[in-house]
Amino acid sequence: MKKNDYFVHESSFVDEPCEIGRGTKIWHFSHIMKNSIIGENCNIGQNVVVSPGVHLGNNVKIQNNVSVYTGVVCEDDVFLGPSMVFTNVINPRSGVIRKEQYMKTVVKKGASIGANATIVCGNNIGKYAFIGAGAVVTKEVPNYGLMVGNPSKHIGWMSEFGERLRFDQTGVAVCNKTGTKYKLKNNLVNKIDE
Repeated sequence: MKKNDYFVHESSFVDEPCEIGRGTKIWHFSHIMKNSIIGENCNIGQNVVVSPGVHLGNNVKIQNNVSVYTGVVCEDDVFLGPSMVFTNVINPRSGVIRKEQYMKTVVKKGASIGANATIVCGNNIGKYAFIGAGAVVTKEVPNYGLMVGNPSKHIGWMSEFGERLRFDQTGVAVCNKTGTKYKLKNNLVNKIDE
């Protein structure tokens, strides 16, 4: 990949080796560490750290002041809000080295994590899930799940467009912005393909 296929602000650092996709922008005071893989058309905000071995899909948007630690995978179209937090060790101690205990956290396609939210490591975020600002996620989040609070609670469902879904007695909901239909069955949501 030629360097001119993506943008890196002069105040940022990109360690070698790493992969950065075409059209990606890395803004002020950010640090992309070795062996990171960043997809195409990503936007990495100010003061962001992408730790070694992190994998970001295409069209990932990371707002200011976010650290994406080793063990985190963000699939395509993920949004990480300002100052949200990932962890990668369940029981950190300054005097105990636990690099071999880093836990994996996968943020699946299209998920959004709000400002100042915390994701405790090892808890995957389902596709198109929506984590409210300030939420503390301490368990797995289902696809399309809407989570708020500390600890976070599952209070509803969101469409792929980011609108709250309201299911009728038959378990069907329609996104009020796109008309896309969804089915709720056995506490799982799936898009209805027509």
